Amino acid sequence: MSALLWITVVSLAAWCWLLLCQGFFWRTDIRLPPRREPDAWPSVCVVVPARDEAAVLPASLPSLLAQDYPGRAEVFVVDDGSTDGTGALARELSRRHGGLPLTVSAPGEPPAGWTGKLWAVRHGIGLARARDPEYLLLTDADIAHAPDSLRTLVAAARAGGFDVVSQMARLRVESVWERLVVPAFVYFFAQLYPFRWIGRKGSRTAAAAGGCVLLRTGMAEKARIPDGIRHAVIDDVALARAVKGAGGHVWLGLADRVDSVRPYPRLHDLWRMVSRSAYAQLRHNPLLLLGTVAGLALVYLVPPAAVVVGAAGAGAATAVLGALAWSVMAGTYVPMLRYYRQPLWLAPLLPFTASLYLLMTVDSAVQHYRGRGAAWKGRTYARPDAVPDAVPDEG
Repeated sequence: MSALLWITVVSLAAWCWLLLCQGFFWRTDIRLPPRREPDAWPSVCVVVPARDEAAVLPASLPSLLAQDYPGRAEVFVVDDGSTDGTGALARELSRRHGGLPLTVSAPGEPPAGWTGKLWAVRHGIGLARARDPEYLLLTDADIAHAPDSLRTLVAAARAGGFDVVSQMARLRVESVWERLVVPAFVYFFAQLYPFRWIGRKGSRTAAAAGGCVLLRTGMAEKARIPDGIRHAVIDDVALARAVKGAGGHVWLGLADRVDSVRPYPRLHDLWRMVSRSAYAQLRHNPLLLLGTVAGLALVYLVPPAAVVVGAAGAGAATAVLGALAWSVMAGTYVPMLRYYRQPLWLAPLLPFTASLYLLMTVDSAVQHYRGRGAAWKGRTYARPDAVPDAVPDEG
């Protein structure tokens, strides 16, 4: 057997394993668990960190203010050093639309050792403590919620005894590049963190989706959130790990009526979104980077290469096995395309999209070693080994 044929066999075996043994990650039926409405609705404070979000706030904030929630609820928008009038716009939207009470505050620039978003979250949680809420809803400024979103999140948390209930918001898929890249982003995330494993008690797999996280306040204090994860660039996964580490129960699934309104019309926009945190996901470890590149190539690039090379003369067995692996790959991608209401002919293009993610990951590492760190909205975050451990006093 040729070397390419052996490699193709390994790739096909990998896809059989992913299909059956990786928590059925490819299925999209993990939605909010069965729930019943509680006899008494707990109080909730909604914390929205926002930095230069004036473009998306009119499509998202009114949906929070209009929540049909039977209990006491209040919204806190934390203006994280915006230069586009985000805070003033939030107040104007509250005056115009009414609804839940809104407080807009600004924490100032984050001290060393904190990412800006988590510093803003800390400030918002500090304000919320005065209301003594039982739950905190941490949601991004680009997330639009259906009127019953908060109600269903709380009911699910109470019924299931969850300390965290998080929904992966449905991202926008309108431009050509969004159609190619966005469904794959969620597909790859679910492959890394199978939702079934996350919700299983005793499982070490932990993740959340930062755009929509309902967190029990008592668990936030026990898990030291956000202080214990203050330098995390991938804050949602770090939050879930902290909760599980403190003995908490986490649930994550796909959303039906929670949507991101942020556009990513160009490949450059999507590239920046992924590359800013891809190497952080690998803990800035060059060996993990090499393993990831090799794994992506073996799993996603070998099957179509085997089909082409096999058909060109390397042998029918190579082409057939490559086609089988490619078919399994495309088949596992179909449910995600259906969830995003995209044409199924995009499924065979997954190797192309995977190659883009491979390049984004390598670029993330290159930017890291050039000393630029993770950059987002005008801020560049230091390397983790340069982050001091001191936590600033309350004030």
